[in-house]
Amino acid sequence: MTTATPARRRRPGARAPLLLERHLLVNTRTWVNLAFELFEPLLYLLAIGFGLGAVIGSVAGSDVPYPAYVAPGLLAAAAMNGAVGETTFRVFLRIKHERFYESVLVTPLSVADVAVGEVGWAVLRAVVAATGFLAASAVLGLLHSAWALLAVPAAALIGFAFGGAGMLVTTFLRNWQDFQYIQLVMLPMFMFATTFYPLSVYPAALRPLIACLPLYQAIELVRGVALGTFGQGVLIAVVYLGLLGAAALYLAVGRLRGQLRP
Repeated sequence: MTTATPARRRRPGARAPLLLERHLLVNTRTWVNLAFELFEPLLYLLAIGFGLGAVIGSVAGSDVPYPAYVAPGLLAAAAMNGAVGETTFRVFLRIKHERFYESVLVTPLSVADVAVGEVGWAVLRAVVAATGFLAASAVLGLLHSAWALLAVPAAALIGFAFGGAGMLVTTFLRNWQDFQYIQLVMLPMFMFATTFYPLSVYPAALRPLIACLPLYQAIELVRGVALGTFGQGVLIAVVYLGLLGAAALYLAVGRLRGQLRP
């Protein structure tokens, strides 16, 4: 007598590359939009990095020119904005208005495949944005070490962390008006997470709070590899961003299962 062999259980997210391939095909002719996404951080770099940098000179306590100090922070912010934009605005549109996932879930793709695929797409957008900004920084003469190339994989980790966080936040959004709460968090974080000045300028009581911000950790990672300073802060940032992305993605999958048709 023979017994049937149980079907091998598929790993959650195994078919996510199929959704990623779909997004690549659909967006083949829209990568020009990335130029507009890079315009804002480049404008900040020129206006503040070089404009204010002409007055400041070097960052206090170091010989790092101010533009070279600001550029990694803006690169991290560009990766963050690219990932968050993909997993909030576009995912919300697909859930509430396009009903895109209803058609996806009648295929062999699962909710986990959808979530992992969307975060994977956010990672790709973050990497492309970071690569473009890194190339612009090189043209402006702001790259002084070959270690700066590690900013690209760093951007991938940032995209994963903020992409997962964006997916989780989107599961709580009720309408378009709720997007103002995202901006209420994103803009202050961009301004105060040491994008333009070091942590030491803050009062001692505020420094631990600033250090808990995910963008601060992202900036620490990119700034560390861009300047070739591989201290403890870089390791902490890698662990922080990895755990944030994994935890947020796990929670997002659970919430999406209750919102999307299985």
